[in-house]
Amino acid sequence: MAKKCPFTIIIDTREQCPYDFPFSKRQCLPSGDYSINGYEQHIAIERKTKQDIYQSVSKGRKRFKKEVERLATYKYAAIVIESSLDNLLIPPPYTELSPRVVINTLLSWSIKYRLHVFFASDRDHARAIVYRLLEKFWLNRVELVNGKCVG
Repeated sequence: MAKKCPFTIIIDTREQCPYDFPFSKRQCLPSGDYSINGYEQHIAIERKTKQDIYQSVSKGRKRFKKEVERLATYKYAAIVIESSLDNLLIPPPYTELSPRVVINTLLSWSIKYRLHVFFASDRDHARAIVYRLLEKFWLNRVELVNGKCVG
């Protein structure tokens, strides 16, 4: 991100621990935690920590499934998890949920709802993935929004 970003990143006002992007502003998003100004109805990226994803798949499952169903209506939607897959297989303290349930839920929803799931080893890598996903969407926005195939 050395040069000026050609788009403004929208960070949802409900995001409790937002990434720091120089070209960003806070506003309420209909879904997800990150989007692009002017494309809030087309792209959404949801950020989750390891603890968050376990909570969302267990006690918060009903609410999270509704969020995933909303994300399925977007041209592009993703979940970026601040954990490697190996680390996700080690349950956080005080959870009785099996890692198998978390992984199977993510796999199932990725197919059913066309939801892309990315694992990042830490917060810095997750931030970089969020930025690059937004950037790639921006570069291909005309084709993606108009429903044309991109090569």
